[in-house]
Formats: sequence, C-alpha cells, structure tokens
Amino acid sequence: MASRKPNSSSMTLVKGSASPSSPVVSSAGSSSPVVSVGSSSPVVSAGSSSPVVSVGSSSPVVSGDSPASAGSGDSPASAGSGNSPASAGSVGSAASATSVGSSASASVVDPPVSPTAADDSACEMQLAMKLLVDLQDADLRGNALLELCKMREKFQDFGLLLWQSFGTMAILLQEVIGIYPYLSPPTLTSAQSNRACNALALLQCVASHPCTRRSFVKAHFPLYLYSFLTTNCKLRPFEYLRLTCLGVLGALVKGDDTAVIRFLLDTEIMPLCLRLMENGNEMTKTVAAYILLKILQDGEGLGYVCVAADRFYAVCRVLRSLVVGLAEKPSPLLLKHIIKCYIRMSEDPRGRIALRDSLPEILMDGTFNSLLNEDRMMKRCLRQLILNVHGSLACLQGGGTS
Repeated sequence: MASRKPNSSSMTLVKGSASPSSPVVSSAGSSSPVVSVGSSSPVVSAGSSSPVVSVGSSSPVVSGDSPASAGSGDSPASAGSGNSPASAGSVGSAASATSVGSSASASVVDPPVSPTAADDSACEMQLAMKLLVDLQDADLRGNALLELCKMREKFQDFGLLLWQSFGTMAILLQEVIGIYPYLSPPTLTSAQSNRACNALALLQCVASHPCTRRSFVKAHFPLYLYSFLTTNCKLRPFEYLRLTCLGVLGALVKGDDTAVIRFLLDTEIMPLCLRLMENGNEMTKTVAAYILLKILQDGEGLGYVCVAADRFYAVCRVLRSLVVGLAEKPSPLLLKHIIKCYIRMSEDPRGRIALRDSLPEILMDGTFNSLLNEDRMMKRCLRQLILNVHGSLACLQGGGTS
C-alpha cells in the first residue's frame, strides 16, 4: 500500500529564527551536554566536555547537538548526513527539484541569479516532506530522525506537522518503546540513547505546540516516558535520556494548562520530580525543579501539595536538601527556582504557616549573599519570601536586606 504524503498545509517556514520551545538533538558534537539558558527558557544542548546547567523561568527546551555522541557511528541516527545514502539522496533530490523549477520559470540571465528566498523555502519544505516519508522505512529512519531534529527550528508549526503527518507519532512512540529492554539490566549504549533522544526531541515539538499539547496528553504519550525517569544508572546515556524526557515534560507544563497539570498530577509526576531533584545531576535537578515550580504555579498543583501534610513536607524536605547542597556547590538558577517554589507555597495559608518552622535558616543567614548581590531579581524574590512567611525582614542577614 502506498504511503500517504504528510499534510504540510499548516507548517510555516521561518528563516533565520529559532523557536524557543523546540528541542534539537543531533549526533554531531561532543559527548557531553551543555545546558544554556536565555532569559526565559532553559535549553539543553551539547558541544562541551563538561555539563553546564542554566534553566530559565518559563520554558525548558532540549536543544543543540548530540546528547550521546560517543559510539555514534554504530547507529543510523548518529551517522552524519554525508555518510548516509538516504540523506544524500533526499538532499540531492530536493536540490535538483528546486533547481529545475527555478530554471523553468525564470528567463535566461547571464550570469545566473542566486536562488531566491522562495526557492530556499521550497527546498526546505520538500526535504522535510521527504524525511517524513523516510521515517516509514526502517533502514532510513535513523538518518531521518537526525535530519528532522536539525530542521525543527526552521519551521514555525513543526509540532503540528509531526502530529498530522501519516504514521509519524506511531513511529516515534515505537522508537521510545524500543529502548525499554535496555533499561534493566542497564545495557543502553550511547548510540541507542542518541537515537531515542532524537525521537524524544521530536515529541517535545508536539508537546510544546499549543494546538497539539492537549491531544498529546489525551493520547497518554507522557506515560511512556516515565520508565526512563525511574532508572538509577548514572552512566551518560541514561543521564541524557532522563534529561531529554524532562525536556518533553517541561514543554508540557510551559503552556500553563490546568488540564495538562491535572493529568501529570494524576499520573504521579510529583514523586518522580522529587526523586530526580534528589538524585540527578545538576542539569536534571534544575529542569525537575522548573517542572515542580510550574506545577505549583497552577492552582490545582498548589492545592495538591498543600492539602496533605505528607506531600507538603516531602516537597519541603527535598527543597531543604537542595538548598544545603547549594551552599557547597552554588547554582544560581537552581537556587532561584527553589526560592520561587517556596514563594508559591507561602501563598497558600496552610503553606505559609508551615513554612515558619520548615524554611531553611541557611536562606537567611547570609550564606548566599554573594549570589544575591549578583542577581537583584533573586534578592527581591528572597525578600518577598521572607515577608510572606515572617512578616518582616528582621531575620534576613547581610546583603539580603539592602
């Protein structure tokens, strides 16, 4: 049976712009991810030998080069486009079609004119269509996943296209489920992790798009990611897989949709986030703390935490543990997320009373004054927290009071 061509009517090509909510995972680059952040969105990328974490306050995004490039030559997903016949063929055919189209419609000019922006757009669109068809061929799928990840930032409605194109979501889900046998015992290789992260990065495009976010949740796609979040292995392929899964969940909560928050709470996302905040690396802790913050900022999420004492004190215990750890190894953005979580909890009458006894004293004794003096926004947040809980700044020592 001939495969149906993907629906491209709703995808807009955006030249020279990057979507703040779309993830990029490619196989080129080094073996360690770097999380860098703009003013509003955490971005996970690769290209450095040592991980760096920075998460903004509104939208976590997984982007950049390969999260697991070591051993990438063993996987079709990690092979460069120049080494793959499928990729070379698709690029070549698109370029050829564009060339023929432009020469047929333009008058003869000597010397030849350079391709127009419309020609470039048509070429990119044709290549995207070809790659979506290639996903249906198991032999071409690895390279198609990689190339589609590279193209995501060029299209405004890329997530909508993935959701509406023929068979794409089923194929991405198959790629995710195919990793399960390698989780326990932990035998996941870098190449396998890289390919799964490419599929997850495309799922994040769907999770972040306002027109597909709820459909993504109604189809219970997030449930298939929870198995990755419960793994304990500290090897890099597993760390990258967990981080990319958190990027998908972060894209969901970014939309401030109560229906999405309700689904995540009903499926026990809170214990998973707290566990990762305790046991993950710095990047994982930061993105998990961002997800917790977005849940608390929703009315149902705040009520879920504050209505039961065991939940409230479980969150407080993890946040206190993180604060104590930050005294030895500071992370300004992680600290800012923690303070904002406390602020939100203090806005509930029950939480405000409970925090009078459970708020860490280390936040008020001047330990973090050097960080507070470098970040005035964080200082204002801490002052607001102390005022909410204690009613005055008398207990705030050092630079936090100025």
